[in-house]
Amino acid sequence: MQIKAVVTRNQGEFSVEQVTLQHEPKAEEVLVRITAVGMCHTDLSVKGGMIPSPLPIVLGHEGAGVVQQVGAAVQGIEPGDHVVLSYSSCGKCDACLQGRPAGCVHISLLNFGGIMPDGTKRIEQNGQEISTFFGQSSFSEYAVSHYRNVIKVPKDIPLEILAPLGCGISTGSGAVLNKLQPEPGSSIAVFGCGAVGLSAIMAAKVKGCTTIIAIDINHGRLELAKELGATHTINGKDVDNVVQKITEISTGGVKYAVETSGVPQVLRQAVESTKSLGTTAVVGAPPLGTKVEFDHLGLVSEKTITGVLMGSSVQQIFIPQLIELYKQGLFPYDKLIKIYDLEEINQAAEDSESGHTIKPVLRVSG
Repeated sequence: MQIKAVVTRNQGEFSVEQVTLQHEPKAEEVLVRITAVGMCHTDLSVKGGMIPSPLPIVLGHEGAGVVQQVGAAVQGIEPGDHVVLSYSSCGKCDACLQGRPAGCVHISLLNFGGIMPDGTKRIEQNGQEISTFFGQSSFSEYAVSHYRNVIKVPKDIPLEILAPLGCGISTGSGAVLNKLQPEPGSSIAVFGCGAVGLSAIMAAKVKGCTTIIAIDINHGRLELAKELGATHTINGKDVDNVVQKITEISTGGVKYAVETSGVPQVLRQAVESTKSLGTTAVVGAPPLGTKVEFDHLGLVSEKTITGVLMGSSVQQIFIPQLIELYKQGLFPYDKLIKIYDLEEINQAAEDSESGHTIKPVLRVSG
């Protein structure tokens, strides 16, 4: 099948080109016509060389669309269904069998290794194989994906709105709802107010946190954080000591912190801002090999630092939960979205990296 897709060959601009997709789904696979796809910081990190993946590659891992065909072994998903695509996991390792696919031992290979779960590649151009991303490569008109990536969603919400749930929105909200699980009335600080951080703030409000501190260096994003549930905001450019300010606001330190920036200094601030027995969720993804230094003695007061990948979620369960919160007006993540046509992908990337747009969504087809 000849399709239009965005090919990434280097750190230059994205290129919209014609490629060939081996589109017939195998037994456990699903063919999806992509309607819309979110652009995530992870896509830009691979393009920029911060996260290694084999090039050339068709990126895109927040696909949303309509099922066209399903393999013989696929159950519960049918042609015509609206679906969101998310991350790939093996389904066979200890973590997967325990219902914790975000901890899949093969998650790096399956999502960043350029291959489908069966080890093959399905996209080519003029005889050259092109790598797959997150088992879907949804910067394209069509995608073949394993059924474990596929989440059935309601048809009464536009797919342009649902697409970002596949990664960024569920990552930030899941860090709070699934990993930290703060008690009503508790305190939390969220470092970084991009799509992931703002999703964490909305989730903290859902959980009933009564002190929600947003930290960023972008005034506009801090204003949006207030609108979405932050009780206090701190602009890191205007405050000499962010940790001290958080300690003052929260009377001794917050119980929970979420770090989304991937900046080592900011992660250190997040940990230092928590009080004894406090927990910091590490979500931000810095370049491979990044090191962080902590005050050893400061951790002895039974502080916890925990990593969070893909919101520590089973997406087939979690994404429908987020959709229901959205429908009830409790999780208004649509306020983060700006829609672009697929051909505007380079402008979307520029707007995302400059902070002009929080969550770009590319409209692929009607």
